[in-house]
Order: sequence, then C-alpha cells, then structure tokens
Amino acid sequence: MMKQGMIECSVCHSKLVNPAAKTVSRAYDQHRSKFSKKQRALNVLLVVGDCMLVGLQPILVYMSKVDGKFKFSPISVNFLTEFAKVIFALVMLLIQARNQKIGEKPLLSVSSFVQAARNNVLLAVPAFLYAINNYLKFTMQLYFNPATVKMLSNLKVLVIAVLLKIVMKRRFSIIQWEALALLLIGISINQMRSLPEGATAMGLPVAMGAYIYTFIFVTVPSMASVFNEYAMKSQYDTSIYMQNLFLYGYGAIFNFLGILVTVIIKGPESFDILQGHSRATMLLIINNAAQGILSSFFFKYADTILKKYSSTVATIFTGFASAALFGHTLTINFMLGISIVFISMHQFFSPLAKVKEEENGVLELEPAQSNHRDTFVDIAAGANEEATHRVEDERRPLLPT
Repeated sequence: MMKQGMIECSVCHSKLVNPAAKTVSRAYDQHRSKFSKKQRALNVLLVVGDCMLVGLQPILVYMSKVDGKFKFSPISVNFLTEFAKVIFALVMLLIQARNQKIGEKPLLSVSSFVQAARNNVLLAVPAFLYAINNYLKFTMQLYFNPATVKMLSNLKVLVIAVLLKIVMKRRFSIIQWEALALLLIGISINQMRSLPEGATAMGLPVAMGAYIYTFIFVTVPSMASVFNEYAMKSQYDTSIYMQNLFLYGYGAIFNFLGILVTVIIKGPESFDILQGHSRATMLLIINNAAQGILSSFFFKYADTILKKYSSTVATIFTGFASAALFGHTLTINFMLGISIVFISMHQFFSPLAKVKEEENGVLELEPAQSNHRDTFVDIAAGANEEATHRVEDERRPLLPT
C-alpha cells in the first residue's frame, strides 16, 4: 500500500520511501516515516503553548493602547521582537554547537554557515511577509476588539489550505473541506455587528476599511506560513536554530528598513525606537518573540494547518479574558461562533476525514479506527499522520536512479 509517499507492507506495516513520490525533501520524508510518541508529545506541547501565547497577544496589544491609540511605533515593537529572536537563535545555536559529537560537521564554521545561508535564502520571503503582517496586527487592533481579531485571524485556515494544495500538493478530503466551510460560518456568526455604525477607518466607511484590512490580514500571513513551512522542510537537515537565525535576521533587516522609511516621512525624532514604550509593550515583545519561536517548531516538525487550528483554541481564552479585563461583552454570536469553530476542528482531524492514497492514485477516505484515542491528543498528533506533502523537487531525487 502506498500512503503519505511511503510504501507500507500490509503484513508488518514497515515503511519504505516510494521511489516515484516527490516530496518536500528526503530528510523530511524520513522524519515522517518515524513518527513516534515523542513527536506526538511534542505536538501536544506545541498546541498548548500556542494557545497560551496567541491568546495573550491581542490582550497585550489592547493594553498597550492609550486613549485608543498607540504612543509607540508598531514597527519598533516588531524590530525589537525580531532582535530578541535573533539573540535567542544565536544562544541556542552556540549551545547546540558546543554539544556536537566528534566527527560531525561544525555548525559554526564559515563554510557551513555560508552553505546554510545559500540553501535557506527562501526564508527571506516569509520574513518579508511577516514584517508586513506584524504591522497589520496593530492596525487591526484599532478597529476591532481582541476577540474579534482572533476570530478573523482564523480565516487564514481556508487560505492556507488552498495554498498548501497549490504550493505543497497537499490533499484534503471532502469532509475536511466541509470542516473548513464550517469554520468560516462560525467566524461569520461571531463577526456580525462587531463594529459600531458610522465609524471610519483611513477615510473609508468602516465596512469597506474592515473588508480591506481583513483581506490583507488574512492573505499575507497565510502566504508567509506556507512559504515558511516549505522553506523549513525543504532544508530539513539544517539546524532549526540556524534556520531561525536567518529567518529572524531577515525579519530584523526588513523592520529596520521600515523604521528608516518612518524617519524619512516623520522626521529624525521617530528614530527613537524606545519612545512611548511601557511595561505592557515589553510584555508584548516577549510574547511575540516566544510566539515566533514556537511557530518555527510547528513549521519544521508539525503542520501549518495544526498551527492555525490550535490558534482557534486561544479564541476562548482571548474572549473571556478580554471580557474580564476590559468589560467586552460575550455575545450569543460569539458563543455560537466558538461552538461551530470547535465542531469544525474536531471534524477536520477526525479519523473519518483522513485521506489515504492507493497505488492507482485514487483518493479514498481512511476507515475509522476501532480504538479511538483522546480527542485532544488525536487533534495534536493526527495532523502529522494525515498530511500528504507532494512537492516536485527535481534537484533532490528520493532514491538514486
């Protein structure tokens, strides 16, 4: 049987690489063939950590506002966040290099660094897109409350699914597409009457401004996530801390260029990147840095869809926390929307929704297992088991011809 780009023995269930399959990289393909309990535990920890950090982010942004506005430059927060992540990547890379075994190729040699930089140049693309998206996060907070921003960000799941299908040849079952449709319905229910009538955004009626912001807010980070996953996994044998160093380094450069553009437009006084910062913004920088670091582990070792779906769990935390701290009302629309979102998530990762690929190329639904595991663990671990990455990469044949 051929499954996930592997040839699986029907008797002993051992897996071998299928010579005819084209995947993201050989190293990543070998990693998927050795899915273990440690990987499952890692996925659960990633989901839990992501829920906490993503849930806190909109609240910290809201706390950073003074009279409904930001007294600091959002670009400065993004630059300091990228700088903090660069420091973290450097420290972890030094620790990893010190713990290398004798005979392994030195991580920090000039030749290794230059070669890794060339192989991972594609990371500049998601870094640029993230620089744009990080600024959009602040803009969205000016016109939406934290719970609504969190729900709107869930629209990225559908865009990501389409991009994964195009870029990484990912395949989804009809049930999974229906689950994504349910997700959109849930988000739409929550979004109703989230903005006051008569308000404006950048000179446009708030409805038009909201649509424009939402479209950009959804499309840009979705492209960044897919390209980030592809770049990470296409060079799977490169240290994740080395890849993070390049990714965050590019991000710091792009945000610094944004600061320079701000200086040209607003004058030299805007070059003070610490101007207007408070304790809340410092916490925001730490949270954003931790979020970015955690995301890199999702893209390297787990799955983009799992990353975005796990963020929906943070919606409950964000909604209740913003209600408790800022007095935002939890409407019936919010509660109904949340319910539908979680039904969608359960349906997407259900064993009934998984796709298997037979040798004749016909896609069929995977039969349900008789022994169901815990739902939360199933969601966290199942993303790796059902993901089918089939990207053509002629420069890396899986087996020598």
